[in-house]
Amino acid sequence: MMASRALATVAKGPDDYISVYDRILSQASGKVILHWLGDMFDPALKDYWGSHDFETALDAVVAIIERHADKVEGIKISLLDAGKEVALRNRLPDGVVMFTGDDFNYPELIAGDGARHSHALLGIFDAIAQVANAALAKLADGDRAGYDALMAPTVPLSRKIFEAPTEYYKAGIVLMAWLNGHQQHFSMIGGMQSARGICHYADVFRLADQAGLLADPELAIARMKNLCAVAGV
Repeated sequence: MMASRALATVAKGPDDYISVYDRILSQASGKVILHWLGDMFDPALKDYWGSHDFETALDAVVAIIERHADKVEGIKISLLDAGKEVALRNRLPDGVVMFTGDDFNYPELIAGDGARHSHALLGIFDAIAQVANAALAKLADGDRAGYDALMAPTVPLSRKIFEAPTEYYKAGIVLMAWLNGHQQHFSMIGGMQSARGICHYADVFRLADQAGLLADPELAIARMKNLCAVAGV
């Protein structure tokens, strides 16, 4: 269940969210995943769950999950704040999964603290799939050092792609897809590729290289040169 712009517009407080989610979840025929999307991704979702105060919002979403634990597979939280994710994760009922949407702090959240961990459901995984796959295999084998060694270089790239205005992160994801040969153009609906400047894209290219994420370096270099030429560089 995606966060609702309409609900964020009309709700007066946490009770309105609880009422709406109660009604929807009671009608669900199977398990659902909730999404807490921060306003850095979508300004229209400011003060979601009915409060600007995190603790008040946290109490509201936990109350909803506890009342419908049999219907909630898990919740994805996208606030780019590891502490807030852990605070919610520690309060989830048994059997309800935390899916991290933290594109700034995902390695530590996925690895966990020994008691709990977050499952990966991240936008950045589209751009770092080949490295993330190898890293998660090492983590599954108990090789935390190997996992960290692979994941750590991807974090600067992710933070660059998801830097403010965070809502434009999709442009960086599509750039990576183009550089790696997954599509033949760097064009997006509504001209979204223009949301970021050439300096941003140059940083993405450099950080992707440092993280070992350019599948075909010669192709990526040729395409990046073309992009720079179009930008007058």
